[in-house]
Amino acid sequence: MNFFSHVGRYFLMLKSMFSKPENHKMYWKEFMHQCVEIGIGALPIVIIISLFLGAVTTVQTAYQLVSPLVPASTIATIVRDSVILELSPTVVNIVLAGVIGSKIASELGNMQISEQIDAQEIMGINTKSYLILPKIGAALVVIPCLIVLSAVLAIWGGRFAGIMTGIISEEVFDIGLRNAFKVYNIFFALVKSYTFAFIVSSVPAYYGYHVKGGALEIGRTSTTAVVVSCILILLADYVLAALML
Repeated sequence: MNFFSHVGRYFLMLKSMFSKPENHKMYWKEFMHQCVEIGIGALPIVIIISLFLGAVTTVQTAYQLVSPLVPASTIATIVRDSVILELSPTVVNIVLAGVIGSKIASELGNMQISEQIDAQEIMGINTKSYLILPKIGAALVVIPCLIVLSAVLAIWGGRFAGIMTGIISEEVFDIGLRNAFKVYNIFFALVKSYTFAFIVSSVPAYYGYHVKGGALEIGRTSTTAVVVSCILILLADYVLAALML
């Protein structure tokens, strides 16, 4: 019953964000602030993870392809498809769930504990709309951009690692990148990015908004929000792959 209670409150929270239309100008500043917080704050870790993901994928793929019958360009093809279809959208979003999700949960939890949300409610502000909607909107705009950047950097990192270690030449890697390329893979990666971005922003916002207690509960809530977000990302990853591939 506790599970269904959380699900019901979660969807009621989403409904409440649109139930009381207000002056949209007051949301623009908060939306831009969240875009900067999410985008700039997560950019360094996305760059580092992406470069090493591509490099490790290239080295491990070359290690597994030991048959002389397999052309070396296949390494680049596998790296490209692995990065676009799975590594950048899923792995990076799981990391962002810890970076962004914990921040959103702790921020809203602190406002709830310090009664700032209650004060805004007394002033007639729809706090679910003002505090949560800009975060979700910013995540839906910024996170897919980070995933695109991650895919590009991961492929470049794999190319650089392959050349530096002598696994594959620059020309052969470029041939493999262009071999049997499917534009649909990019579309699928973007669908996953938007789905995961919604999960990463809305689930921690729900837990942070409904936290009760003190500082200890804020920490526990942030941890729970990250864990639940990661589980939902993996579940959504499987469902999308089963439906769209």
